[in-house]
Amino acid sequence: MADLTIGDIAPDFELPRDGGGTVSLKAFSGKPVVLYFYPKDDTEACTKEAISFTGLLGEFEKAGAPVIGVSPDNVKKHDKFVKKHALSVILAADEDTSLANLYGVWKEKSMYGRTYMGVERTTFLIGADGRIARIWPKVKVNGHAEEVLESLKAL
Repeated sequence: MADLTIGDIAPDFELPRDGGGTVSLKAFSGKPVVLYFYPKDDTEACTKEAISFTGLLGEFEKAGAPVIGVSPDNVKKHDKFVKKHALSVILAADEDTSLANLYGVWKEKSMYGRTYMGVERTTFLIGADGRIARIWPKVKVNGHAEEVLESLKAL
């Protein structure tokens, strides 16, 4: 799929989530949503990002937005990740990477001269109207949650 752009309708989804059950975009219809894609539970940058969003979750909730993290990890791994780091953001399991593909974040990456497919750390701010209001590709974790919160408050 072509990359999504600002103003596009955010593709809906329903995925298994940490703690059991599922999470869907339509469940938050009429509210803004922060949807962030990350490569893997319990790695340095992914942990830092999840902890940053968790630390500001009260502010995101005050602004009316849930924060949903998505990775290809399964629910069991998400549950361990949540417990280990006392996370309170929603973590969705995109094991077949269908959502990552739909949002255009499943990309060819390279490390140490080896190429492979993986999630490009990307955040989408979805407006209450269901349209993409802001996109942060190739996220650098330091200060990112704060920047997303400021953009959410400016909606």
